[in-house]
Amino acid sequence: MTKKTLIKNISIVNEGQITVADLLIDNGLIRLIGQLIDHKNVKVVDGTGKYLFPGIIDGQVHFREPGLTHKGDLYTESKAAIAGGVTSFIDMPNTFPNVLTIDILNEKYRIASEKSLANFGFLLGVNGDNLDEIIKLDTSKLLGVSDDGLYFTKKGNLLADNSETMEKLFANCKSIIAIHSEKEQIVEENENIYREKYGENVPIEFHPIIRSEKACYEATKRAIDIANKHKARLHILHLTTEAETHLFRNDIALKDKNITTEVSVHHLWFSDIDYKRLGTLIKWNPAIKTEKDKKGLLKALLDDRIDLVTTDHAPHTLDEKQKPYFQAMSGAPIVQHSLNIMLEFYKQGHISLEKIVEKMCHNPATLYKIENRGFIREGYFADLTIVDLNSIWTVSKENIVSKCGWSPLEGTTFQTKITHTFINGNLAYENGKFDETKRGQALQILT
Repeated sequence: MTKKTLIKNISIVNEGQITVADLLIDNGLIRLIGQLIDHKNVKVVDGTGKYLFPGIIDGQVHFREPGLTHKGDLYTESKAAIAGGVTSFIDMPNTFPNVLTIDILNEKYRIASEKSLANFGFLLGVNGDNLDEIIKLDTSKLLGVSDDGLYFTKKGNLLADNSETMEKLFANCKSIIAIHSEKEQIVEENENIYREKYGENVPIEFHPIIRSEKACYEATKRAIDIANKHKARLHILHLTTEAETHLFRNDIALKDKNITTEVSVHHLWFSDIDYKRLGTLIKWNPAIKTEKDKKGLLKALLDDRIDLVTTDHAPHTLDEKQKPYFQAMSGAPIVQHSLNIMLEFYKQGHISLEKIVEKMCHNPATLYKIENRGFIREGYFADLTIVDLNSIWTVSKENIVSKCGWSPLEGTTFQTKITHTFINGNLAYENGKFDETKRGQALQILT
């Protein structure tokens, strides 16, 4: 049984309000919220001057296990997550083997139950090869299905590039369908143009032109049109362009939307001016694009056309990142710093704490129908994150937790620090020290 913990005199950020109160954790749950008298035999955490968030739920990560564990695994990357205040994550299907069957999906859950320090969920992969099997399944009991990352293993695996496959899936699937939205044909045409000019050493500055606004917009519009036709439940992953934001609604509540989307933190933080400084270290698919796109994404996040903030955390070794353009792997580690990035926007006056919590805690739980998480409520799991809004530190190799050991944010100074992370009531992280005695739990969905 987990020992009781009393968090005293802390500013609780939850459901659109900030309230100074105490919070009692008992047996893994939030037991009481209010002005509480010290109990005997409790661990007391002084929250004076600090802020309490529901634990961050990261709706898109690539933790690399099984099959790619030389660059990350469920233990190392969940450890990086909790250092960043992330208490739950949803992992994508492009591990090896690709997660294309229920048996492989169940095996990932088994491995995570033994290794993950944070709570965990996994999406089932879908492509042209297993489409008929997916349609036969009752996917309503799953977090969702996705094609994300599967295009790396075989051309033509992107749903957004195949209207016939989308029609069939969207007409029959009973769960969220989360897709990577780029039109492969346009990307390939652009690749050929720049390969003819530069060979294999295309300057990285052309990445957002090769993986262009047009490639994203056309794919997203077509996917939305097909989803609306079939009343399917579509989620567009990692939106990157201002143009695409106008395809989404903000006139209805999230729980009533059948079309949703997210933005990953790097598309809010970086823009194409950063390629000169960071090169292929910030090569992501879809690409980091222009300052105009960056500002448009933030605007759409604030006015609720964009529903979630995620990371698309995707570690690679430095050697894999520093190859010529076409060989350099896409993706980077960022889960440890996503909340710091969003809090930096708060410090700059761009977003409120309440809105950060809405997009990183409440909305992931609502969108994926995660049971008893994402909110600070009595009876909910005690997944909690304490932040100090006035603590300056700089990202360096010495404080990076991800297995790959580097970050495109190295040298970045943040003004906020995650001081405590509770997972199911267990104080898993406190001021740089980890308690690894307990493992996270599988996310359960409301049915």
